[in-house]
Amino acid sequence: MLWYTARRLLQMVPVFLGATFLIYFLVFALPGDPIAALGGDRGLPEAVEEQIRERYNLDEPFLVQYLLYLKGILTLDFGITFSGRDVVDVMREAFPVTIRLAIMALVFEAVFGIAAGLIAGLRTGGIFDGTVLVLSLLVIAVPTFVIGFVLQFFVGVEWELLPTTAGRDPTFRSLLMPAVVLGAVSLAYVLRLTRTSVAENKSADHVRTAYAKGLSRGRVINVHILRNSMIPVVTFLGADLGMLMGGAIVTEGIFNINGVGGTLFRAIGQGESATVVSLTTVLVLVYILANLLVDLLYAWLDPRIRYA
Repeated sequence: MLWYTARRLLQMVPVFLGATFLIYFLVFALPGDPIAALGGDRGLPEAVEEQIRERYNLDEPFLVQYLLYLKGILTLDFGITFSGRDVVDVMREAFPVTIRLAIMALVFEAVFGIAAGLIAGLRTGGIFDGTVLVLSLLVIAVPTFVIGFVLQFFVGVEWELLPTTAGRDPTFRSLLMPAVVLGAVSLAYVLRLTRTSVAENKSADHVRTAYAKGLSRGRVINVHILRNSMIPVVTFLGADLGMLMGGAIVTEGIFNINGVGGTLFRAIGQGESATVVSLTTVLVLVYILANLLVDLLYAWLDPRIRYA
């Protein structure tokens, strides 16, 4: 297991370098001048423009800019926004909110998706199975912003069960509805993955052998069916954590949440290239670490993977 973990950590290095290089290239090296855009139609004085370029190393060759950026990351210096704020301060405000929202969405989709998928997989062809399959297809087909507005109207406005917006300092209660909206589509996929995997495993040879040995139904389901069925689900959940954090732009916009999605959206609109690159880089790190965790869980669930 130790060698497998070390090998996976080494594989993260080229992935991180490739992803950050691509992000930096797309933001700073493509046509369009973020510094010139700061002045609007009137433009900036030449001296001010040169000063800003020097401050952000934009007067250096692209490769040098990128290496200086990597050096900054290694020392946790993510630079300064065009408005003069430290990017670390911006991330310090935005990430805790989005992490809380993403974890709540992940718990919601994991608990309800796996539970419903397990029941549906054990009762394939029944009323429950047919109902959840139709409902999951409906959730996948409807855009997230539609689900958000519908829940906001009925749950927040008509029934007054939860706040309609979260605001700058969101509480656990105010994040409940955004978390449900954010995790709704992923829940449908978790449900379908679990259901399919359980349906396949429940008729496997080792499960029939377990029943023949006299094991109880509960033990067979927990040890021999559910555990083997979790491999594709765990893979999906690990990858989904990064996607939830990056894909929270729509949800955070609907519920007025001041998280990574909202900050990233405003930074793109205002041409804050340094903020966009830094936030995206951290999201890449989160995504890579989440995948590492998935691989380690994968190896724990199926030890043969460590030697593949």
